[in-house]
Amino acid sequence: MQEKDFLEKMAEIMDTEEELSMDTVLKDVEEWDSLSYVAFLAFGATIAKEKIWPADVKAAETLRDLYGLLMGDK
Repeated sequence: MQEKDFLEKMAEIMDTEEELSMDTVLKDVEEWDSLSYVAFLAFGATIAKEKIWPADVKAAETLRDLYGLLMGDK
């Protein structure tokens, strides 16, 4: 998955109009909440190269961190 596609999917998951970049800090996005968290886990389960652990998602600080989880780049 390309970064551009990932950012589009994350905007959809978070249902946000905010401009997202790979360096977007998750805590700064109001729409990054428990529903977005669960939606990301479900999305990740379908495309990730490795199992994504909930604790790793909670520890993520930026969208780049989440992308790394999907791509297996912990």
